[in-house]
Amino acid sequence: MGFGLPGIRKVLFAANQASSKAVDAPKGYLAVYVGEKMKRFMIPVSYLNEPSFQDLLSQVEEEYGYEHPMGGLTIPCSEDVFQHITGCLNGR
Repeated sequence: MGFGLPGIRKVLFAANQASSKAVDAPKGYLAVYVGEKMKRFMIPVSYLNEPSFQDLLSQVEEEYGYEHPMGGLTIPCSEDVFQHITGCLNGR
C-alpha cells in the first residue's frame, strides 16, 4: 500500500502545526503517540519515507484524519507492533 507525497505533506504540516503548539521535538524528529496508553515516542522524519511506516500512516489517516489531539501523530497500533516496525527500520 503506497502513500503519496501529498499525503505525507499533509501529515507533516498537521504534525508541525501541532508540535509547534504542544510538543517539543528535536529538529528532524516527530513526536508520535502509540497504543492504548498513548506512550510518546520520538521518531526521525526519515521514517515517513519507509513503506512499513507509510502503512501505519494510512491507518492513522483512516482512523484519526489529520487532527491529532495529543499534539503529535497518534498511531493506532500496539506498542509492540510499533517497536517491531521501528526496530526493523533502525536495523537497516
